Amino acid sequence: MRIIFMGTPDYAAPTLEALHAAGHEIVAVYSQPPRPAGRRGLEVLPSPVHRTAERLGLKVFTPKSLKSEEEQAAFRALDADAAVVVAYGLILPKAILDAPRLGAWNGHASLLPRWRGAAPIQRAIMAGDTRTGVMIMKMDEGLDTGPAAMTETVAITPSMTTGELHDRLARLTAALMVKAMAKLETEGLPVTPQSADGVTYAAKINKAETRVDFTLDAQQVHDHVRGLAPSPGAWFELQAGDRAERVKLLETALADTDTHQAAPGTALDDGLTIACGKGAVRLLTLQKAGGKPLAAGDFLRGTPVPEGTVIG
Repeated sequence: MRIIFMGTPDYAAPTLEALHAAGHEIVAVYSQPPRPAGRRGLEVLPSPVHRTAERLGLKVFTPKSLKSEEEQAAFRALDADAAVVVAYGLILPKAILDAPRLGAWNGHASLLPRWRGAAPIQRAIMAGDTRTGVMIMKMDEGLDTGPAAMTETVAITPSMTTGELHDRLARLTAALMVKAMAKLETEGLPVTPQSADGVTYAAKINKAETRVDFTLDAQQVHDHVRGLAPSPGAWFELQAGDRAERVKLLETALADTDTHQAAPGTALDDGLTIACGKGAVRLLTLQKAGGKPLAAGDFLRGTPVPEGTVIG
């Protein structure tokens, strides 16, 4: 088929590659405009999807908006059979959704209607969900409200991080979208309206919520950390002399102890077992600003955290 692909981050790139490899004619790729990158923001880099498209020799468009008549006319002129949208990041007006002959189809990283919105992978783990998946849906004007066509479910294991789940779901989205487009082309793709029950929204991660709150239960702290790993990363402050040093926390485990008398954030031993509101967590992988991730033992060799130390 003649397909317009619309996507921006790493998550979307495998789907573009898979559709191209399946023999579809990718008549255009739409991605968000290049953004400043690097520590000082002095380098402007195209998105991962943009770079993938260029490597495949595909035409790339990077409009800031698709609301203008000029952009919509250019989109219609591509005469596509279908649009495939994966983590594009821009609202698609009705004129865009209606332009392809067979509609616009989205690959979303959750079991809709749970976790509609921008950060479904992080939110699922942070909420302690034990399963998630990917869904192919026909897009409408709502926020991830379109009817579902195909679904695959994935278990979220107790120690799985957002990074691990992201990579698995990205591959699964690619494979499922190829199946969906093959079915759409040959026999049509039936859809089922989403349930009105169980709707939740996956708001974009706010920097203010990345700080670890040790007053929460140990399970909640553990889920918070793995839901933000590896990026943007949960963090806490550790007193270093007369100043507080920010430390990113990339991996934790639930400690064996269920009861303690210590205040939340208190080190219960010399090995980074930290008291929570209920229970405790062991800090396994940590990273100081400008440093590399370190296992707890290596971190403690350079930065001792003796029993009784309070962090947060």
